[in-house]
Amino acid sequence: MMDFDFELLLTVLVGLFGVGYALDVWLWKPARVKALALATVSAGGNLPQADQQKVMREPLFAEYSRSFFPVLAFVLILRSFFMEPYQIPSGSMLPTLTVGDFIVVNKFEYGIRLPVLGTKVFDYNEPKVGDVMVFKYPKDTAIKYIKRVVAVPGDTLELRDKVIYINGKQMTQTFIADESPTTEIYKEQLGDAEHLIWRNKNPGKNGAVTVPPGKYFMMGDNRDGSNDSRYWGFVPEENITGKAVAVWLHWENFFSLPNFSTAGSID
Repeated sequence: MMDFDFELLLTVLVGLFGVGYALDVWLWKPARVKALALATVSAGGNLPQADQQKVMREPLFAEYSRSFFPVLAFVLILRSFFMEPYQIPSGSMLPTLTVGDFIVVNKFEYGIRLPVLGTKVFDYNEPKVGDVMVFKYPKDTAIKYIKRVVAVPGDTLELRDKVIYINGKQMTQTFIADESPTTEIYKEQLGDAEHLIWRNKNPGKNGAVTVPPGKYFMMGDNRDGSNDSRYWGFVPEENITGKAVAVWLHWENFFSLPNFSTAGSID
């Protein structure tokens, strides 16, 4: 999860500096040019260079707006409509994603949404069972989570001793190895996605639920170490950020060196 709403801050800054940039272009700069012309006439057409610079000096806010607005606007457009970076903060998606992985989130995959509001303005694909998805935590939308889509609107999901059934069809799990004395590694086929999961050796809880329209049921690949839809419910469609598509860097903390040991596509 990530509890700092960078998107909101970025949107506010773009709006603030955008207003400053527009005011300078339409009001303040023309006023400075007019003042320079009057000062030049008053000086008999020979206004010293130092005085010209003084008259044409930008207000500090206008200077900052001209410098920062284009850069911040470009970053906002890139993050909002195309790609967004995200760092994995917990082990809930082990063994697929590890703590310190930096991933790329495809914002276009599930349609274009307005920044902050999350309102979809252009449809494209819908999330599929097996996708790894970044979304705003329903209990606190300032926090972003990453989990795997386990069931989509209209699906009936059933858990039987940690095995997933979707609309009565069993999602295959094949034992691979022991990760530790208490944890096992399985290969799971979930929709079109084949990936590894961790399960502990304790019996699992059973239950069934039907996913409402416009909602998604999410689970971590670390099945007994994930805070997900089993505990706090469904993810609304408007909370979707995008599809996690690749790991591009691993950097666990400031006391370690960045590396590319986990770089690659996300299954």
